[in-house]
Amino acid sequence: MALFKKRTAGKPGEWYYCLEHGTVEEGPDCPGKDRFGPYATPEEARHAMQTAAERNLKWENDPRWHDAPSGERTDED
Repeated sequence: MALFKKRTAGKPGEWYYCLEHGTVEEGPDCPGKDRFGPYATPEEARHAMQTAAERNLKWENDPRWHDAPSGERTDED
């Protein structure tokens, strides 16, 4: 018996952005490693790459994600 079953059909209203094909899909047509989502609307899925880029930039500039250079004190010291 398989521990994880592959969902072959998505729920109505679940939208994904396929990284492999660069397309918006309703339901998980492609493997999870190749998609972003689920999104509530096709429009949200269409902007998945832009959303990811904005989040990455925000995280890259978040001081909580960066270690203090050696020898410098932090607020926690």
